[in-house]
Amino acid sequence: MEEEAKGGVKNVLLAKFKEGTSESQIDQLIQGYANLVNLIDPMKSFHWGNKLSIEKQLEGYTHVFETTFESVEGVAEYTAHPAHLDFANLFLPNLEQLSFSSTADQQVITKKNPSEIQVMMMELLPDPKDQS
Repeated sequence: MEEEAKGGVKNVLLAKFKEGTSESQIDQLIQGYANLVNLIDPMKSFHWGNKLSIEKQLEGYTHVFETTFESVEGVAEYTAHPAHLDFANLFLPNLEQLSFSSTADQQVITKKNPSEIQVMMMELLPDPKDQS
């Protein structure tokens, strides 16, 4: 894929935390997300911010998270990694809505129920066990 040759696969997640999620909780979740770079080798970078376009703010999003992976197979490895699954189980219940997009296939997925994203990611990405 041309995108992979230019430096990997980028995933972007827009999120809105649930009402009542404290700033301290949000900070801890962001630190946990950032720490995945240290735990999952194919994850090459993590960036986040809360300065979103007016359009995205009007849609209700408050945070943006960008992750870069070495390849589509690396994304699949990340998705199935126990550290990611543990983190997702902490992160997703704190979200009211999210939107996910990936440069690997230009597919944009938007769901109001964050737990559906985890299920979709597992279905969309190749199983790392099938990559032999």
